[in-house]
Amino acid sequence: MKAMCSSEYDPLKKVILCEPQYMKIKDVINETQKYFEDEGIHIKTAMDQHRQFTEALRREGIEVVLLPSSERYPEQVFTRDVGFTLGERVFVAEMGTEIRTGEEQVLKSWLQKENVSYLDLTGDRIEGGDVLIDRNTIYVGISNRTKIEAIEKLKNHLPQFEIVPIPFTDTYLHLDCVFNIISPEEALIFPGEIDQEQLKLLASRYDLIEVSEEEQFTLGTNVLSIGGKRIMTLPVNKNVNRELRKRGYELIEVDITEIIKSGGAFRCCTMPIVREKAE
Repeated sequence: MKAMCSSEYDPLKKVILCEPQYMKIKDVINETQKYFEDEGIHIKTAMDQHRQFTEALRREGIEVVLLPSSERYPEQVFTRDVGFTLGERVFVAEMGTEIRTGEEQVLKSWLQKENVSYLDLTGDRIEGGDVLIDRNTIYVGISNRTKIEAIEKLKNHLPQFEIVPIPFTDTYLHLDCVFNIISPEEALIFPGEIDQEQLKLLASRYDLIEVSEEEQFTLGTNVLSIGGKRIMTLPVNKNVNRELRKRGYELIEVDITEIIKSGGAFRCCTMPIVREKAE
């Protein structure tokens, strides 16, 4: 099977998910988890919502691969972070924290079984939530999970690409929680978190749709584009949804508010394997 991905917005054809069967807030790693630490995750609700999300993807003609869930990995639902697909290859790096170390092996086992080409970035910590692809440009967030040294090594692997490091504050875990490309011309952004020089660069390349602080808490930036100006989004993010509709997007609203208690939404929960390049 061939992998293929060259953007964040081409039609999604095949994607990897993992059910939140063993999901829990074990080590508090972001503000969202801190807020919900005492309340915790209601597993039945999370599983039901994840199933509805999976069914919504399948109704859109997208093939969904479910990796086996393990009690050892309480954040395994966030499959985006374990790697990223670029061109015809999947890149698998080491996870940035002990709580997630080992999830890479689950992904690699599936890739080997399906004979999917992948590059093992052993020793380099680059989590997929920090990697956003737009044709020949790759934006990589410098975070607690993704180190600048690893980004420099990535440049050696991919000399044909423009790789743009994006420093941002440590309030949010990954770049896709504050910045998300939804078309060749448009991106969602939560202002005030990204380095000013890089923000100017992004503003020169995209029409930046700002997300309010209230809807940032419910991860208004972390939508999933599935192609053809169709976007998966949360019903509670009414302002974001209104702005997207004004710009001609078709929204598929799915409630995954139990899952976002751990600090990730639609993009975090999906690892694209195949996106069909739009003509």
